Amino acid sequence: MKRKIPSTQALACFEAAARHESYSRAAQELAVTQGAVSRQIASLEGFLGVVLFRRTRHGVALTDSGVDYARQVGRRLDALELDTLNVMSRQGAGGAVALAAVATFATRWLIPRLADLARHHPEIVVHIETRTRPFLFADSLFDAALYAGTPEQVANWPGTRAVPLIGEEVVPVCSPTLLAGQAELAPQAIAELPLLQQSTRPDGWRQWFEAAGVAAQQPLRGPRYELFSMTATAATHGLGVALIPRILIEDELLRGDLVVACDRPLRSGRAYYLVAPLVRDAPPALAAFEDWLVARAAAAS
Repeated sequence: MKRKIPSTQALACFEAAARHESYSRAAQELAVTQGAVSRQIASLEGFLGVVLFRRTRHGVALTDSGVDYARQVGRRLDALELDTLNVMSRQGAGGAVALAAVATFATRWLIPRLADLARHHPEIVVHIETRTRPFLFADSLFDAALYAGTPEQVANWPGTRAVPLIGEEVVPVCSPTLLAGQAELAPQAIAELPLLQQSTRPDGWRQWFEAAGVAAQQPLRGPRYELFSMTATAATHGLGVALIPRILIEDELLRGDLVVACDRPLRSGRAYYLVAPLVRDAPPALAAFEDWLVARAAAAS
């Protein structure tokens, strides 16, 4: 049976025009004439039997039907583009995994180990985009996510299953210059130094000082950074003391760019998880990637 689907060219013109609410800007984006965009949308409206745009004094505006259709078409064009790129990335061999990941863990821990994945599973390619907070898999194109959080946070992520990978142990670190020749500092001495803050962990220093038995007067003071990679770089350049998961700064510690300022690690209660949707059919590559990832995480623990 013939599918009731309009041409992809008409859909692409409509999606661009809907996003800009302008035929001329859609034409510029697609490198076609404004007349071509207008004809494609008129053809699409005829195919649907629905008016998608109305004329205004300043150009065009979406109708209510146009708003709803644009939302659906945009998601499906994104999915079609991703499917196409996945096939092209492996020249038809398949085996792609679309992964959302917290940025520093992906950069510092996962990506350096992907060469090992390639040796064991050369048919698999992993596409990574950063996400710092939970999302609905139904509204995304991701097959799985690498997420950092507490067991309670992971349990509250609806419609997913979570595989624990690595527990998180945070340590205070700084440039060797801040130690002034000492092997390490007492917790009270750290409280007097500039504290580099992680914007996603506002209570991090308060928790560490409480565990160390120190009544720090201002545990929230100091510059804030969104990513651990930013905080680590700031600490490397002597801007203060940072509280960072040890597994994210292995290279800096080995090189001596960072040193542990006080060897009192804190188990934060957080861990890194592989999270995947329960209801969606998983791509065959995901099972192999999960097995490999769990094994590498076990070796690193």
